[in-house]
Parts: sequence; C-alpha cells; structure tokens
Amino acid sequence: MSNLETSPAEVTTAGRERPASAAAEILEPRLVPLGGPRAMTVRRTLPQRRRSLIGGWCFADHYGPDRVASTGGMRVPPHPHSQLQTVSWLFTGEIEHRDSAGHHALVRPGELNLMTAGRGISHSEVSTAGTTVLHGAQLWVALPSAARFTGPGFEHYVPGPVPGPGFTARVFLGSLLGSASPVTAYSPLVGAEITIEPGQRAEIAVDPAFEHGVLADTGAVMLNGTEVAAARLGYLGPGHTAIELRTAAAAARVLLLGGEPLGEQIVMWWNFIGRSHQEIAGYRAAWQAEIAGRAATPGPFGLPADDPFPPIPAPPLPNVTLRPRG
Repeated sequence: MSNLETSPAEVTTAGRERPASAAAEILEPRLVPLGGPRAMTVRRTLPQRRRSLIGGWCFADHYGPDRVASTGGMRVPPHPHSQLQTVSWLFTGEIEHRDSAGHHALVRPGELNLMTAGRGISHSEVSTAGTTVLHGAQLWVALPSAARFTGPGFEHYVPGPVPGPGFTARVFLGSLLGSASPVTAYSPLVGAEITIEPGQRAEIAVDPAFEHGVLADTGAVMLNGTEVAAARLGYLGPGHTAIELRTAAAAARVLLLGGEPLGEQIVMWWNFIGRSHQEIAGYRAAWQAEIAGRAATPGPFGLPADDPFPPIPAPPLPNVTLRPRG
C-alpha cells in the first residue's frame, strides 16, 4: 500500500523510543485517508512519535470493514518502494497486485502476499470488482543494512490453522507455536493472526529476545493484563517468554507482530526507506525521472506491465534536512 499523505513526515529511528516497561504500552491509531473525501480511511499505529519500530516492523495500516460501495474500495496506482518488504494480509475482500518485477497476483483472506522491494520496485493495489467489503492490514518491514539492496521479489504463502486451547493461529512470517513460515525474512521476525474464543485465555510462548506488538482487529483483548481495545496496538519489550491474551464475553482477533530490535537507524519518508536524507532525495529524484520519461538509464523502480492507472508522483520533499537522533 502507498502512503498517500501529501506532506509525509520524515521519520528517523534510533534513540527516540520510550523505554519498555513490564506492562503493555498502548499505541493509539491515527486516521489517514487514502485519497479524496470518499476514499477509504486507514488506521495507522506505526510509525509514531512514541514508538517507530517493533523489531523490523516499521509501518502498520489497519482498515475496514469498509463497504466498497461507500468508499470506492482500494485504488492505489503504481508507486515505488525501497529497502523494505510489504506484508499484505486480508480478513475480507480481494485485492489485485501488479509489480514491476513481473508479478501479478491476488491478495485473499488468510493468504500472505510478501513483496520485497530491496534496491527498488513499484507496484499497484486495486480491490477487485467482486469485492463488496474490504478489511485487512498492510504492514512494512524495514530491511537491515546487509540486505537493503537485495533484488526485488514476491512470495505467496497460505498458512494452515494452528489450534490451541481456546484459540486458533495462522503463522504467516517466522516461527510460532511449532509452525514455521517458509517465506523470506531478512531479520528475526514473527507475524501471526490469532483468534481467541469468548471468555478464554491463550498463553503463547514467544522468543524473549523479541519485542512484540499486538494489533487488535475485532474485539478487545487483555494483553498481559492490559486492555488493548479494537484498532489499538499493544507493545511489549524484550524479556517476555510468553504472551497472555484473554477475552471477556466476546471473541477477539489480533495480529501478533514481533522481532529482535533492529538496532539500526533508518529514515522513512513517503514510500521510501533509506539511511540518510540524501538517499531518500535520490530515490525521489529517480522515481520522478522514471515516470516523466527523463531517465537516461533504466531506473531502480520500473513500472508494472499493463497497469491501467498512471503512476503516483512523489510529493515535494520538506525544506529541511533530517538530522539523525540518538
């Protein structure tokens, strides 16, 4: 998914996160419209000033359930990405994906679509004509320095259900509950959908080297004794060997996101990740040259073949140079 904000803030990570505590920290979502006044609105919990990374996870948009007849659904024309992976996960609906590396696929509920941008890629995402309700999450993972210029790629995986006492999990990235996803992760990560039945307590063994986030989709859940209401994200720092998820009278569905702290500075602006302001400015200039037909040599991004929509121009860069913090 593209970040369609017209004035996106630059984000530098390192030394800005609040210290982790034993209790869960609750991150409130920010509403971001994807387009005009009737466009679909997403709830963004990462990045924000309070916390910008959970392991390598650096971006979390949660949307729906939205009736496509009212919002127009998802219509995101070709746009670029760098030095990241996009993780698409749906609960309801269907999205058509095209990218400049030649991949054309459908995103369906319970099926992972993982796109690696690496040194550069562009893609589009459009909800299909048969979709009446759209509901899901779009997540980004920052690539570590050793892998940030890797070649672009695309992987599809359908995780099977992992039953437990009072819950069911689907592990789409990394390993959890004895289930391992085969898709490529460039840093230690985990991603899973977990549904907890009403009035149940699910205890999930986790890697104590990881920090974790629990994004509540439907229903409220108690995370290690702290309530995480729907659309909120609860954060736990490293050091936990288990995560307790408890429901009251209603069931709850959550996304569990975790990973070892990245331990690197990144700069994120619009749809790019880099390591400096200059690198981000270079990506923007390359994309603008490509879509205007001014590139003297093939650029890093390219365009999806046979895409019906024109590419999205990059917004103007801010008038200040970002200074790393920490």
